[in-house]
Amino acid sequence: MKVEERRSEAMNREMLMLVDAISREKSVERDVVFGAVEAALAQATKKLHGGEVDIRVAVDRDTGDYETFRRWHVVPDEAGLQIPDAEILLFEAKEQIPDIEVDDHIEEPIDSVPIGRIGAQAAKQVILQKIRDAEREQLLNDFMSRGDKIFVGTVKRADKGDLIVESGRVEGRLKRSEMIAKENLRTGDRVRAVILGVDPTARGAQIMLSRSAPQFMMELFAQEVPEIEQGLLEIKSCARDAGSRAKIAVQSHDKRVDPIGTCVGVRGSRVNAVTNELAGERVDIVLWSEDPAQFVIGALAPANVQSIVVDEEKHAMDVVVDEENLAIAIGRGGQNVRLASELTGWRINIMTAEESASKQAQESDSVRKLFVEKLDVDEEVANILIAEGFNSLEEIAYVPLQEMLEIESFDEDTINELRTRAKDALLTMEIAREERVEEVSQDLKDLEGLTPELIGKLAEGGVNTRDDLADLAVDELQELTGLADEPAKTLIMKAREHWFST
Repeated sequence: MKVEERRSEAMNREMLMLVDAISREKSVERDVVFGAVEAALAQATKKLHGGEVDIRVAVDRDTGDYETFRRWHVVPDEAGLQIPDAEILLFEAKEQIPDIEVDDHIEEPIDSVPIGRIGAQAAKQVILQKIRDAEREQLLNDFMSRGDKIFVGTVKRADKGDLIVESGRVEGRLKRSEMIAKENLRTGDRVRAVILGVDPTARGAQIMLSRSAPQFMMELFAQEVPEIEQGLLEIKSCARDAGSRAKIAVQSHDKRVDPIGTCVGVRGSRVNAVTNELAGERVDIVLWSEDPAQFVIGALAPANVQSIVVDEEKHAMDVVVDEENLAIAIGRGGQNVRLASELTGWRINIMTAEESASKQAQESDSVRKLFVEKLDVDEEVANILIAEGFNSLEEIAYVPLQEMLEIESFDEDTINELRTRAKDALLTMEIAREERVEEVSQDLKDLEGLTPELIGKLAEGGVNTRDDLADLAVDELQELTGLADEPAKTLIMKAREHWFST
């Protein structure tokens, strides 16, 4: 027995010497090397037990002695056991440790595997891999701590359609979907791309890059236009069809600085520098405005706008242009209006004066029918209300009384009666709405992203289950709720998730 103990002590001393040697040679912390040794021992122990057991090994940093534990992850009772070899239900765990909680671990000491049993080669491979991972993490942390937003490097190789870009000893991944479509980048080409973030779960290059993201154009302008870094100018938003056309919205914080002219540069030098980097992508520079309507007018340039009708509730605008400007406002394949919509965050409907008049007539007819039905008045009274700018029962019920008293066609008694009827109608409609909401299934109510207001609108449209929502087209959902394109798409895809998870 004493011989075994002496042999074990000798091996432990040898391990400590090996740890110190590797730590010095690779310039990594001793803890990293110890972690690699623990991983190698845990891996060997796991192979002996078989199955999906969870093993933890703890090595004493001073003596080299080590202990081995088998672990069970505590999971909620209702979740059930997904990995029986490595999990335990909460009620069973509480029988052993009364105050234990979900996500804690229960450990049980087991016999340790002698270091010699794991095989020198296997141990070396695990240790070296851990060290490589640690070195890579250190390089990555050093690079990201510099705060660079643009990654400048050389295309090293292609990897399943993606490009691996090398900058010094750090690598970034430029996915096919993040490249500019018409570009043909090859090994050895010099590349600039914006850093989207770091994916710690990715194998190989973990820095995610993009040349098609709006952020890339914004960062390129920031490099070309010193006034942006100085805080005199600000790029408020950007929308791109990468490689084809883009729009950026700029604001000046100094009245002496012309935001558009400053971004264009002398003889277009600054905007041309950005365009050349982006494979000739044409850039429209738009003056940002706090007034949403004015912002949209600028975003739709070069089209001339006749008038705009803003719908705050649906976050949409009906933009009227003449026949000559219709094609320009829409753009080839709808590009101009789509980019303007992305830039401003408003849903934009382009229409001619005739189409606008027709739509307004339909809306007036709808409001007229609502007033006639809910207020129990004739069309003449309804038309007077519409002519005075009233478009909803809420306005009639709750606008300041003084505003309604200014209507010459009505006396005070008539106005008070109309307000009373409007409030009664709203109350009746709210009760009916709540009854419809009660018919909505729980799986729809629990869907992430649905507010009580949206649930009410869906119920009014006869959408009562998750599948009902999943079956809708984006424009149908927008018609019911007034959501913008992206939120509507996201909500529908969320509703469809269960179709693909079974």
